Amino acid sequence: MKEKVIAIFDIGKTNKKLLLFDYNLRLVFEKENRFPEELDDDGFECDNIVLIEKWLKDTIVALIHSEKYDLTAVNIATYGATIVYLNSQGKRFTPVYNYLKPIDEKIPEKLYRKYGGQDEFCRRTASPALGMLNSGMQILWLKSTKPFIFSQVDQILHFPQYISYLLSGKIYSEHTSIGCHTGLWDFDNMKYHSWLADQGITLPSPVSCVNM
Repeated sequence: MKEKVIAIFDIGKTNKKLLLFDYNLRLVFEKENRFPEELDDDGFECDNIVLIEKWLKDTIVALIHSEKYDLTAVNIATYGATIVYLNSQGKRFTPVYNYLKPIDEKIPEKLYRKYGGQDEFCRRTASPALGMLNSGMQILWLKSTKPFIFSQVDQILHFPQYISYLLSGKIYSEHTSIGCHTGLWDFDNMKYHSWLADQGITLPSPVSCVNM
């Protein structure tokens, strides 16, 4: 009889792991992978998303056909300060830009000035000014510096929800990703900050993780 297991994909910047737990939450299998980085369209290092996508899909297929394990659930844990862009066909079409990539400080500074200054913006969004580590600035950077590419964007997802999308085909956002130093969430009003709508940027409505 096959052992019922829950699969956890733990996708960090350095290591990518598959963890299998039984129903007593006992770790029964662990495998770690490292993938070489690639260069984005500006020549800056970033994760090789093609290799990650292939590893994820191949691993799921192998588990489904496993003679030892009965896969009953999947969970995802990834680094979050990263944005993935989908086109109108639901396909990712840009590199996964590195949150360590430098940004022209004029881009966030212009935003801060329009919405009460840096201190007020950071307070309202609970987001210290961290450049591209504020994932909202990644979106603004792409819109400002690569308008042709941005014009092809249909959906914007944080990396954890993109990995979920690869498995489920469903587009979600949730509060853990959008509220963590992203510069996206207005904590005074508990909704997306108005700068997104003012820039013509639409993000998925957040849902409870219980419903995902």
